[in-house]
Amino acid sequence: MAVRWAPCCPAGATTGTVCDPAPPGARPFRHRSLNKESRALVKHQDTSASSAAGLRWDELDRRAVNVARALAVDAVETAGHGHPGTAMSLAPAAYLLFQRLLRHDPADPRWAGRDRFVLSCGHSSLTLYTQLYLSGYGLELDDIKALRTDGSLTPAHPEYGHTPGVETTTGPLGQGLANAVGMAMAARRERGLFDPEAEAGQSPFDHTIWAFASDGDLEEGISHEAGSLAGHQRLGNLVVLYDDNHISIEDDTRIAQSEDVLARFRAYGWQTERVDWTTPDGYREDVPALYDALARARDTTDRPSLIALRTVIGWPAPHKQNTGKIHGAALGAEEAAAAKRAMGLDPDAAFQVPAEVLTHARAVADRARDLRATWDKRYADWRAAQPGKAALYDRISTRRLPEDWTAHLPAFAPGQRIATRKASGEVLTALAAALPELWGGSADLAESNNTTMRGEPSFVPEEFATAAFPGHRYGRTLHFGVREHAMGAVLNGIALHGGTRPYGGTFLVFSDYMRPAVRLAAMMRLPVTYVWTHDSIGLGEDGPTHQPVEHLWALRGIPGLDVVRPADAGETVAVWRGVLERTDRPAGLCLSRQGLPVLDRGEGSGLAPADEAVRGGYVLADAEGGTPDAVIIATGSEVHLALAARELLRAEGTDTRVVSMPCLEWFLEQSQDYQDTVLPPGVTARVSVEAGSALGWYALLGSAGQAVSLDQFGASAAPEALYRRFGFTPHKVAAAVRASLERTRRTERH
Repeated sequence: MAVRWAPCCPAGATTGTVCDPAPPGARPFRHRSLNKESRALVKHQDTSASSAAGLRWDELDRRAVNVARALAVDAVETAGHGHPGTAMSLAPAAYLLFQRLLRHDPADPRWAGRDRFVLSCGHSSLTLYTQLYLSGYGLELDDIKALRTDGSLTPAHPEYGHTPGVETTTGPLGQGLANAVGMAMAARRERGLFDPEAEAGQSPFDHTIWAFASDGDLEEGISHEAGSLAGHQRLGNLVVLYDDNHISIEDDTRIAQSEDVLARFRAYGWQTERVDWTTPDGYREDVPALYDALARARDTTDRPSLIALRTVIGWPAPHKQNTGKIHGAALGAEEAAAAKRAMGLDPDAAFQVPAEVLTHARAVADRARDLRATWDKRYADWRAAQPGKAALYDRISTRRLPEDWTAHLPAFAPGQRIATRKASGEVLTALAAALPELWGGSADLAESNNTTMRGEPSFVPEEFATAAFPGHRYGRTLHFGVREHAMGAVLNGIALHGGTRPYGGTFLVFSDYMRPAVRLAAMMRLPVTYVWTHDSIGLGEDGPTHQPVEHLWALRGIPGLDVVRPADAGETVAVWRGVLERTDRPAGLCLSRQGLPVLDRGEGSGLAPADEAVRGGYVLADAEGGTPDAVIIATGSEVHLALAARELLRAEGTDTRVVSMPCLEWFLEQSQDYQDTVLPPGVTARVSVEAGSALGWYALLGSAGQAVSLDQFGASAAPEALYRRFGFTPHKVAAAVRASLERTRRTERH
């Protein structure tokens, strides 16, 4: 018969990859259906008894792989939609990982000693769900049958906190890969905190981060950022399997991609290796070869590893394999039956799981018990030898704050002008000793964001430390480089890993670059803190490209994200406390570049204490006569303008209340009685003051209210000139209050 040949790179590509020449008379494998002769090659799955690394792989393992494939087919057929192809072709790799390589315990998905597994190609959720079912994580056959249905444990994409065994929410491509980088960084930081002197591989904090990634993951820009950072950090605890199947929704990937992916990752500093299951003799799933490659990658501890596994998507569906049609759609009854027939299963039966196959797969629990016994002894020995660190671990792992931590918070004397970004930096430095779990840095903007705790070493391999930033591999100050998108997802991975509290900084306008990761942090309720500085036109001469306008309300539109904009240094201290006391959500601190007056809140000043900022909104300065004629609601750098406008209005006989609203989300958490106390329903003359879009303020302003806002792009000029030009002055605010009062009177007359 004619030999089926699958090239290792697309025809005509100039990638530098050395490809085997086609055998004489060979026909291309790409986009061909199986004929009768080649269909027999389906059974040519490797059933070798062992490999160089000692793998045992028998007939029951082979059958379990085919059961996983068929479950993926049937689940998508039942739902009528989904992604069966990758789940079919990755079934051997996923089963191999869960059964032989991954250190995990299906009876305890949150076991502290576990490896982490990230399915970055979240559309192939069945790759993970079938293994969670076969391994015994609590998923049962009915859960596989309920794929993509309301309330099921098997949603379209894996969701963190919803399905046992799911380590992160994936779906947007590339996010999971960057999460895995963050997990690997967190694992190294955790080891440095608790057990830095242990020999390699001998600490209870040593474990591996495994990830599966697709062509789509590695095409997304975030993969370039995260891959570069991981290589630079020499994360030897990270292993990524790249499903190199050459197919995406638009069919053959060579229509849009031609680079040599492995060469790219080698340039980043990764170890790379290729395992090609497309051979001159047909498709051969050489599982022992993959096992050996993954084991070598796990044992490589001086750099991250990428294993490119050349698969055929949808194998062994005879007509739709190796096409875009099988990537994201059901096979159809005829093709599904043919695929099952090729696997030796009943073509007319759905959700076939022979009892002996399930029993064999769930014997992984025995392996887990052995692994746990070894780990438990190592962990107990460590606790006995390090009681102080064990107590710290107990606190940090449950995200409890020490009792006296607030005593370390700094205070700022009134009468000076301090940018809130600078005040934030002072808070971080002051908390360094009290909160060793708190760590972070910025996307190449350390001096602008003030994200470096003074005296703390950088988290970086020793050979890359610099005179400006000395450090070591267990350091604390993170340097993300100019990689905002990866920074956001890496922060998520750090938080997902558990224990430590990460923060990351950039300019507020560049939150756009990290928005997908911020959205996922909110979805997963992760305690990640973003230090977004240069929060308004107040940054001045850098101009409109760097001046955020719509960003505050665009971010407030993300459910579960706290957007925090303090008015002065005192409020900055208070809101940092508020952020750290909340452990179930992300927060973005929006901080000024320009100096702001530190408000005098002492006795007799008439101003409320800055600690009130933890309520999100509070009465900063009240009307002298009790019930105000009007209310000014202001945030951040505009609060002092509201206070000045209040004085102008008081001279005219208008009693005005100033409400500082650093965090609308926190304010709306308060009781309705408290909200009504701050914003009396009977006072309809209201003005908001914020150097950004007015988009959402009208919900608080009502029909008579007026917004002092910026609904156009800024300009390049000194901050003071810009504030005057765009109407952010005490006189303009006072004029807005008068206009709102007039609207209120007109409404009352009618």
